[in-house]
Amino acid sequence: MENAVRERERSMAGMETPSLPRDVKVKLAELELELSEGDITQKGYEKKKAKLLAPYIPQTAGIDPFQLEPRLTGPPQSSPFSSAVPYVAASRQSKSRASSSRDERYRSDLHTEAVQAALAKYKERKMPMPSKRRSVLVHSSLDAYTPPDTSSASEDEGSLRRQGRITSTPKQGHLNVEHWLNKVIQSSSTSSSASSTSSHVGGKPTASLADLMAHTHLENHSAPPDVTTGASEHVTHFERPQVSSVRGVPRGFNSSSMETADGVPVNSRVSSKIQQLLNTLKRPKRPPLKEFFVDDFEEQLEVPLTDPNQPKPEGLQTTPLQGEPLGVVTNWPPSLLAALQRWGTTQPKAPCLTSLDTTGKPVYTLTYGKLWTRSLKLAYTLLNKLSSKNDPQLRPGDRVALVYPNNDPVAFIVAFYGCLLAELVPVPIEVPLTRKDAGSQQIGFLLGSCGISVALTCDACHKGLPKSQAGDVVQFKGWPRLGWFVTDVKNLSKPPKDWHPMIRDASNNIAYIEYKTSKEGSSMGIAISQAAMLAHCHVLSQSCRYNEGETLTNVLDFKRDAGLWHGILTCIMNRMHVISIPYALMKVNPLSWIQKVCAYKAHIAVVKSRDMHWALLAQRDQRDVSLSSLRMLIVADGANPWSISSCDAFVNVFQSRGLRPEVICPCASSSEALTVAIRRPGNLGGHFSGKMVLSMNGLSYGVIRMDTEEKLSVLTVQDVGAVMPGALVCIVKFDGTPYLCKTDEIGEICVSSRASGTSYYGLPGMTKTVFEAVPVNAAGVPVTEHVFTRTNLLGFLGSGNQVFVIGKMDGLMVVSGRRHNADDVVATALAVEPMKFVYRGRIAVFSVNVLHDERIVLVAEQRPDASEEDSFQWMSRVLQAIDSIHQVGIYCLGLVPANTLPKTPLGGIHLSETKQRFLEGMLHPCNVLMCPHTCVTNLPKPRQKQPEVGPASMIVGNLVAGKRIAQASGRDVTQFEDNDQARKFLFLADVLHWRAQTTPDHPLFLLLNAKGTVVNTATCTQLHKRAERVAAALLEKGRLNTGDHVALVYPPGIDLIITFYGCLYAGCVPVAVRPPHPQNLATTLPTVKMIVEVSKSVCILTTQAILKLFRSKEAAAAVDIKTWPTVIDTDDLPRRKPPQIYKAPTPEMLAYLDFSVSTTGILAGVKMSHEATSAMCRSIKLQCELYPSRQIAVCLDPYCGLGFALWCLCSVYSGHQSILVPPLELESNVSLWLSAVSQYKVRVTFCSYSVMEMCTKGLGAQTDALKAKGVNLSCVRTCMVVAEERPRIALTQSFSKLFKDLGLSLRAVSTTFGCRVNVAICLQGTSGPDPTTVFVDMRALRHDRVRLVERGSPHSLPLMESGKILPGVKVIITNPETKGPLGDSHLGEIWVSSPHNATGYYTVYGEESLHADHFNAQLSFGDTQTLWARTGYLGFLRRTELTDATGERHDALYVVGSLDETLELRGMRYHPIDIETSVLRSHKSIAECAVFTWTNLLVVVVELDGSEQEALDLVALVTNVVLEEHYLIVGVVVVVDPGVIPINSRGEKQRMHLRDGFLADQLDPIYVAYNM
Repeated sequence: MENAVRERERSMAGMETPSLPRDVKVKLAELELELSEGDITQKGYEKKKAKLLAPYIPQTAGIDPFQLEPRLTGPPQSSPFSSAVPYVAASRQSKSRASSSRDERYRSDLHTEAVQAALAKYKERKMPMPSKRRSVLVHSSLDAYTPPDTSSASEDEGSLRRQGRITSTPKQGHLNVEHWLNKVIQSSSTSSSASSTSSHVGGKPTASLADLMAHTHLENHSAPPDVTTGASEHVTHFERPQVSSVRGVPRGFNSSSMETADGVPVNSRVSSKIQQLLNTLKRPKRPPLKEFFVDDFEEQLEVPLTDPNQPKPEGLQTTPLQGEPLGVVTNWPPSLLAALQRWGTTQPKAPCLTSLDTTGKPVYTLTYGKLWTRSLKLAYTLLNKLSSKNDPQLRPGDRVALVYPNNDPVAFIVAFYGCLLAELVPVPIEVPLTRKDAGSQQIGFLLGSCGISVALTCDACHKGLPKSQAGDVVQFKGWPRLGWFVTDVKNLSKPPKDWHPMIRDASNNIAYIEYKTSKEGSSMGIAISQAAMLAHCHVLSQSCRYNEGETLTNVLDFKRDAGLWHGILTCIMNRMHVISIPYALMKVNPLSWIQKVCAYKAHIAVVKSRDMHWALLAQRDQRDVSLSSLRMLIVADGANPWSISSCDAFVNVFQSRGLRPEVICPCASSSEALTVAIRRPGNLGGHFSGKMVLSMNGLSYGVIRMDTEEKLSVLTVQDVGAVMPGALVCIVKFDGTPYLCKTDEIGEICVSSRASGTSYYGLPGMTKTVFEAVPVNAAGVPVTEHVFTRTNLLGFLGSGNQVFVIGKMDGLMVVSGRRHNADDVVATALAVEPMKFVYRGRIAVFSVNVLHDERIVLVAEQRPDASEEDSFQWMSRVLQAIDSIHQVGIYCLGLVPANTLPKTPLGGIHLSETKQRFLEGMLHPCNVLMCPHTCVTNLPKPRQKQPEVGPASMIVGNLVAGKRIAQASGRDVTQFEDNDQARKFLFLADVLHWRAQTTPDHPLFLLLNAKGTVVNTATCTQLHKRAERVAAALLEKGRLNTGDHVALVYPPGIDLIITFYGCLYAGCVPVAVRPPHPQNLATTLPTVKMIVEVSKSVCILTTQAILKLFRSKEAAAAVDIKTWPTVIDTDDLPRRKPPQIYKAPTPEMLAYLDFSVSTTGILAGVKMSHEATSAMCRSIKLQCELYPSRQIAVCLDPYCGLGFALWCLCSVYSGHQSILVPPLELESNVSLWLSAVSQYKVRVTFCSYSVMEMCTKGLGAQTDALKAKGVNLSCVRTCMVVAEERPRIALTQSFSKLFKDLGLSLRAVSTTFGCRVNVAICLQGTSGPDPTTVFVDMRALRHDRVRLVERGSPHSLPLMESGKILPGVKVIITNPETKGPLGDSHLGEIWVSSPHNATGYYTVYGEESLHADHFNAQLSFGDTQTLWARTGYLGFLRRTELTDATGERHDALYVVGSLDETLELRGMRYHPIDIETSVLRSHKSIAECAVFTWTNLLVVVVELDGSEQEALDLVALVTNVVLEEHYLIVGVVVVVDPGVIPINSRGEKQRMHLRDGFLADQLDPIYVAYNM
């Protein structure tokens, strides 16, 4: 069977020789076209092809050739042409033109075969498909049902596919989308629904993207560290087990989903997708990570080592190649204008230029006589009639812009020669259609740098330009102010008889300026001198053998490049007749140029390969055209290696219509050097064309290697002819010094010729590099005295003195030291079948710099009727194909809706603008696939933990280094004069009782409502009496015993304070609980229930309103009413006294429980004894100098931590008056807190970050209004933000700056620091030095080290001191693993020792091990006696130059972040806030961000505050910024609505809740991208 297959293939191959009849060859070519355009399936194609070839195939015994499965195999050994032409089984190019009947356009079918063979290597594997919300889906797919190209056609597409195939009715589109939605959104929540297995043409199942990682056919693949285990495992919390596995429930989440042990639901679709992603990532990456040295502080990025086996150039050094001598013509005119004058006066009736309309009818034929007279009139008018007050506006040598549309060559040629006659310098530019055209701003810079003040245009164009209300042409963005002059005949003045322009010989003065756009998108003007213009005309006339009176058909843009050189300049030299075919006509009728060649019997046609391709697609309906008159078909983009397929296919099809193969003349040109090489017409010089089949791998190393065994990756190139007459060409290295290349090395082509550009106008530095290059040999000696111009073309010189071009410098992408050409990557993408989902010719490939290497980005326009799954399949296949053929990974692949990529005026993709939009997040793709895991191989090596240093050597090391142990303390409390009083007041209940007796009417509390009016007050005696009533109710109604726990469920107010003291009076233990939210009972009520249960409360005190809530229907749905303990409503209690006020026997007894949900989702309650409570109040009193005469304002939630202490305890202890501002009231009146501070002239105030943020965002524009209302904050000495996190410098600084106008001192704002083990460790207070800020290196922090750097240095992170250490508090920095003390400025865990430490956790299980570790830790060496509490926060101490109140040097404590929150990735420790800060900066529409890890993948959740169109823009920007600044690869990017990231009352993100919500698929994300 195998042999039979081989036999058949051999005979099939044999058939592809010229032995086939011509009509069969034509039918075969048409068949190829049908397949490539998707008109027939692969199967149908095989069947029809076999049928056509059947008569010519010898029948193999017993086997029917039609039964054989077509297969891709190696080269047939006995193929009749295998020796002559290297076999290109899976190449992207054609075989030799004579021996191939295959139709090879831009996407050659052989290249398609190569791609299919590459894809066949990959097996089907599941991969996670991105999740998209319905609205985004509708935006992307149902956007445009117009034909894709109504605005402007594309470089390679146009509207030539039959209308029925392009347009799709909305109904069909909806079906597709519905089908997809039903499959994905409403399917079971497993991942299988989300990835599809559509069947590929030819019956092979499509491979999925995940297979990209299964790259097995490369040899040196050692597997990188497994991302799912090992070094990057999630951090073990340094012996800090979870306090309670009960997670609080965040807002907006359904509590029922938190089923499993670690809060992950079993059937989560999201987590199964992540599992797919992990399976995908387990595949080995291409290059292994190399070993490298890690500096003490810096992470070294991996430097890709050169592959020892990479091919190196081995040839001899090249020598410059000389073109044929420039012939001497006897009557050659001394200048182009002299030629115009000669023909205009001697042959005035000869036709010069015919312009056509969009139907193909000739509109006007300009004769040489008319061109001459009109140009004279225009020259005279410009010099004499544009003057104001006898001061001419234009003088000889001035630059003038020529703004003419592509359908008016007549007006343009008149304007061009009019300017030359007036000795003005024409600068042709594109017509700006809108104020924001792609690249229009850059054109403006060019006009400005050329000093242009006048623009010439035609009447029709002038009418079409956007106008202001006054009727003037608008000022375009970035453009200088221009005077517009319409050059139509009616506006021209006839010159007087005695006025004659000076027609000088060609000099080195500038004749015209041609603009080009650089790779970065900037526009540069290339100055062409008169002598160069004349020489170029001479050179082209000789190489093309132009004769007088010949007809030339020009399809190209006549304003620049070959269209200008042949169709406007050289034709005048030779009195030729030009038929100019407008682009708009080509869109309507792609065959128009061939019809015009036929109609006018044209001798020459100037086209691009896309015009040939279009003609091929349209030619089936045209049988009667003849191309026998053509003697030269100039292919202007012949330097594009992919043009060869169009050339070959064109010859195949049109040979039967009179086209001679030797007519095809590819040429190479560059804006700087003009025409570089052109193939001579009619086989001049003996050879007719050269082709080479080159190894793609060799090219990527810059070396020329003929076709190797790896048949998949080859590039067939054709020569672009010989060097131009009189020119010298050499090949030099393209970066750095222009050393000559070796014969088998790719380099930049350089030209020395009189016929090339002279400079970049106004850019002397760049001019020297490009126009004055001096090639040198290996010894550094110049090889010739001539200077050369760099052409921006990459290539080499062939054996027969032919020039070969393999790409442009602009399209060069250097990835990990290997070079890839953008055009080659585009061709591979186009060869991926089926092409039904994207538009041909609308694919942009460019590279972006991320993490010190170039990364390839591919963007394509998606057809409106393509379904989500189909597009995704196509994308994954493109990734595989490029990976296989080019051995390079695509970093980002994006699909945008039809017609949204920025276009050039002639419909091609505007590459630099596309890149700019990608980097700015303005591309708005509808599908995105990022593959950083495959592409990014230069990450720093994962950090290996070093064996720990022993305690003794640590102490010795610190002594040797002169570092003190990092230990600090607040003032000593024993030295204060209030010691006796402090000993007396060990119980707060006693203090209140004493105050009620000594100062009964002293007001302690004022509660404000949203309007700022006092709604409730409490004096000492009122508080005492109402507390007694509560105590009586507890004992009588509740029948409580001493030591019972009571939950206080109250809104922020005075009732909470009263019931707290009521509990103390009754001998009960109070627990403050935030009440449930009436609008969100389903999620907030279970949290209340949880705290009540965990705290073992036997009774609940609350208000009538909340009691009603408890008993409502909604509440019954969330919590069973019967399970609540006794509930007492305290609104109307009888005036009863308890029998006695309870007195605790010892101050160590429990006073209250403090419950709080940590940001990691752990509910932890700590026990506060009477002793600790009064010690804390005393410390705060001393630090803030609080006395009965003082007032403080508190705008905090009063349920836990320092907020609870300041709201309920401190006033009673110190006797000062507290103005209570409930933060909730700020939602209806943002200025409430600041107005209250100003009204009561408060010196000390406390708030939370969420309050500060509300004020900053809500009052930003209202400071003047507040000033007018008399708000004055100059009274504030200190404003403290109560926090349990690293100080948010950006927020505190913007708050200070914003309210500076209201008198707020910049020194006033500071932060506090507390945690579960001690709620008040630091607090700025009223005296002592201002808080200091230092800048640390973020990279050193990842390694648990502190390195101070200057402000503004790269990777610097500002850290602000967290307030002053409170009196009686001692702090030490320790190593969390060894528990040994650390030195000054070392990062470690903050341990605290103080009389007001909490005495332990109060949990359901009362785990003693927790208690011992967290509250009674001891150092492993040094002072091993003291008992410390572990805060669980990382930070460092630093001795400053400042002095504190005692005259000692001040020790500043800097908090870096919570240990529980840190992410351990690649062996390094990351703080989520640092990654989030970077992400927030990456795009203006990111409102908030949170990160967490899941199975070692970094998940980034961003809130999008903008249109959903922008959602997919964020994916690449987020991935880029995290890579660039943190050296981490993002695994999943989730885009959600504003407000989805849960935030607690302290303004801290609840990242673990978010994680649970994400895994339970509850976030309703706009988009989820799984980075590969």
